[in-house]
Amino acid sequence: NTNTCWSFSTTSFFETEVYRLYKKEVKISEMFTTYWEYIEKAKRYVQERGNSHFDEGSEANAVQRMFKMYGAVPFDDYTGYLPGQKYFTHAAMIAEMKSYLKSVKETNNWNEELVVATIKSILHHHIGVPPAKVKVDGKEYTPKEYVSSVLKLNMDDYIDVMSLVEKPYWEKVEYDVPDNWWNNADYHNVPLDVFMSIVKSGIRNGYTMMIGGDVSEAGFDSHNNVALIPSFDIPSEYIDEYARQFRFSNATTTDDHGLHLIGYMEKNGKDWYLVKDSGSGSRNCGKDSKNFGYYFFHEDYIKLKIMDVLIHKDQLKSYLKNFKS
Repeated sequence: NTNTCWSFSTTSFFETEVYRLYKKEVKISEMFTTYWEYIEKAKRYVQERGNSHFDEGSEANAVQRMFKMYGAVPFDDYTGYLPGQKYFTHAAMIAEMKSYLKSVKETNNWNEELVVATIKSILHHHIGVPPAKVKVDGKEYTPKEYVSSVLKLNMDDYIDVMSLVEKPYWEKVEYDVPDNWWNNADYHNVPLDVFMSIVKSGIRNGYTMMIGGDVSEAGFDSHNNVALIPSFDIPSEYIDEYARQFRFSNATTTDDHGLHLIGYMEKNGKDWYLVKDSGSGSRNCGKDSKNFGYYFFHEDYIKLKIMDVLIHKDQLKSYLKNFKS
């Protein structure tokens, strides 16, 4: 109960990248990234005098950004749990931070050092103090060293791809959603057929990807672990870039969830994608189900409702020459 799916799904993606590249299994702390994301949100809130989005949501490339700025740590070194706690629940924490920032704005008390210190104290109370150093295999590392020397991931190797008609294709653009609170404009916008080709070819070539989009849909069934587009919404043959843009423009498509796409099966000429989900809804099938924590997404659902993917640059290399910047 955190609404920080962006951190869970992208962390899972980077864990899988470590395994794909080095055949090494790791478990990275999602809450370490979440902690520093809140600090950066608080700083920008002060700098923009309250005209900056402060909430639980964010984007996949926020994890990239936090790994670059602050590093990462193993899960066991910073779980984000308080003693005896078994499940994440951040409702009280986010309410306390938002209430405090509201008072900052009302009193015009834009002391960044004080605000950051107060936000840290709230975070420490609810999810603990993040470590400055960790030990792995008997050797000590700072969080930044853990990324560079243990995970051995280069954050510049990862690219966010989107597909919307409202932005020029083959350019890097801003993704205009509240969760892109720092106005990142590094999204590579491509035509929809290219977007789908990247997903299809990538998963067949052994790459996974973080995906972000809309799961508040009639065809999203958490009890049967499937997501599809009902024909009463739009028949498959009519799903194109304009259908996609139309729903985004009228807000029936929203950017409300991040997930990790990890596999596929082809059936009757269409792909079904295996998607790992941190949300509690993916557990509605029951613990004894082999689908516990997973969904199958029909390719039409990706085509219409998934707005962006975070991928390794090698997945995009045949297309990069088409970009103007």
